[in-house]
Amino acid sequence: MSVDQIPIGKFSFMTRLSQKALRLYDRKGLLVPEAKDPFTGYRYYTVSQLEKGMKIKTLTFLGFSLEEISKLLYAEKKGNYEHIGACFRKKLEETQLEIWQLQMIEGILQGACKNNGKVMELFEMSVTESVIKEIPEIRVVSKREKGTFAVTIGKLIGEICACVSSPENQRNRVKITGPIMFLCHDEEYKETGADIEIALPVSGRISVEDPKMEIKTLPAIRAVSAVYRGPYHGVEAGYNRVFSFAKENNLEPFGPSRELYFNDPAEVPEEELMTEVQIQVREK
Repeated sequence: MSVDQIPIGKFSFMTRLSQKALRLYDRKGLLVPEAKDPFTGYRYYTVSQLEKGMKIKTLTFLGFSLEEISKLLYAEKKGNYEHIGACFRKKLEETQLEIWQLQMIEGILQGACKNNGKVMELFEMSVTESVIKEIPEIRVVSKREKGTFAVTIGKLIGEICACVSSPENQRNRVKITGPIMFLCHDEEYKETGADIEIALPVSGRISVEDPKMEIKTLPAIRAVSAVYRGPYHGVEAGYNRVFSFAKENNLEPFGPSRELYFNDPAEVPEEELMTEVQIQVREK
């Protein structure tokens, strides 16, 4: 056996990949031993394959499937780094969504533990009684994009706030005149590809450089409103309250719903977050 021939056991130790995994990668054509003993016919790994083994291990740890890893390694071989970047961005978005979902689960379980399992009662206690509001026209700077709630809402809020606080807009004395709001344009819940619009009420001569950002006036609406206090993962309690009120009062919801955020999750504990839920209504 030459110096460059590495048996599967030693290769497993060097890469921290189990022999079972290496045999699977061999069958899938992902990492096939490339050295062969001319006398025994046994196949061995080589030193040059150590780097590839480590890349496979890392990509597996990051959550990529074997099929995705195969495509990534092929793209690297061809120098297609644009494809690799797109795959990593997609995986990042999926991971952020998973983190958000796990945080939701953690918050619900913590609330349930503190309240002997009465977590839904806790949410209901954190919602004000519904009222009907006549909401006037609102001049806003807004941006609309499709994506996941966990990633896209925060992203758009950051972009809009950065626009308003730009040196030029501050020189022009642009002022924020109301809480930032989320408008949902979908008729059903979507984990991905949700149609999300973030709008911030402003006054003054505002300058917008982002072509996807616009200055517009939200129409005056008649809405059923309730304020929910608590972590964002429990805001469904607010929706339950306003939709139940609308049904009881023979009102028909239509158009995009609105969520108004009165404080910043970076500044207050999540149990103190204040979110107003508004649904536009008309007589049936």
